[in-house]
Amino acid sequence: MALLDGRRLTRPKALGRKVVRKSCLVHPWNPKCSPLRKITSALFLVLFGLAATVTCAVGQTSVNDIHVVPREVEKGKTEEVAKKALVSSTLETRVRPLKVDVDLVLVPVTITDPMNRLVTGLDRENFQLFEGSAKEDIKSFSSEDAPVSLGVIFDSSGSMSTKMDRAKDAVIEFFKTANPQDEFFMITFSDAPEVVNDFTSSVDEIQGKLVFTVPRKRTALLDAIYMGVSKMRQAKYAKKALLIISDGGDNHSRYTEGEIKALVKEADVMVYAIGIYDRYYPTEEERLGPALLGEIAELTGGRAFTVENPNDLGDVATKIGVELRNQYLLGYRPSKPGRDGKWRKIKVKLLPPKGLPPLRVYARTGYYAPQE
Repeated sequence: MALLDGRRLTRPKALGRKVVRKSCLVHPWNPKCSPLRKITSALFLVLFGLAATVTCAVGQTSVNDIHVVPREVEKGKTEEVAKKALVSSTLETRVRPLKVDVDLVLVPVTITDPMNRLVTGLDRENFQLFEGSAKEDIKSFSSEDAPVSLGVIFDSSGSMSTKMDRAKDAVIEFFKTANPQDEFFMITFSDAPEVVNDFTSSVDEIQGKLVFTVPRKRTALLDAIYMGVSKMRQAKYAKKALLIISDGGDNHSRYTEGEIKALVKEADVMVYAIGIYDRYYPTEEERLGPALLGEIAELTGGRAFTVENPNDLGDVATKIGVELRNQYLLGYRPSKPGRDGKWRKIKVKLLPPKGLPPLRVYARTGYYAPQE
């Protein structure tokens, strides 16, 4: 006998195979009376069986068969990501104040005499600098040998087969003029450009890679220049230069001459070129090669040299290396600053001391104003 809400209940009677509790008549929502009881009971049995199966499986599984990454590893990765984010945030915080000097325009200048020899020993008073028609005050002046970030762009196309050894020697001679602080990278190009050595301060490392360069296929010169300028975005020095050694014009690039000229104007990278040309040009591209390299170099304040005898390559390369170490660096802040992204033309004029012959000035022709 049982009591429910103060009332005595009798034992339920069997109705066939079913048993109906009287309590269900009083409280039909009782879970013991509703169909939910059957479903709940069945679900419990299924879950219990599944848990037992999993327990057995885990007990029979080797530690080496577990493919779930341990929490410690995930935690380590999380900490590493957090650390990188912190470092990145710190770098951004430290870099931003440098934008105070973003309006300081630096202009490397090379001076030569009628014999194409370098002229050194000039002072700030010997230079005038113009942006457009406005004369600018030279705020900084230096003629010291500053570290350089330099990229060598080496032609390894099939037409270089008879000149390859001399061209390699020229690169070696060029590196003899380097400073210990300088950094270099090297790109070779034939059908396509390839970075064969990333930035390094080891001259021996570059020379070691140069040994394995073999002439083959066609000439993607413009694509190689594009890759070299792009690579310079990783340079750590403000003074940046590319040295191109090639024997002809482009005949296999995706980029056009106009695109590359616009690129070097914006890049703030000096381009020097050594053209190894034959007396007779078998193709139109090779005939236009000297003019192409000359125009690109002139836009950047660099120079292009033409070599007919491969034996002269070493001397010319040495001359370029010495020239890079003996430049004047002029700095000014535009009197009419603007952030319109437009091209600003630069003109450097020379006021030489009395008694000197006519001198020639090599300097970048302009820059693009910032947009922010």
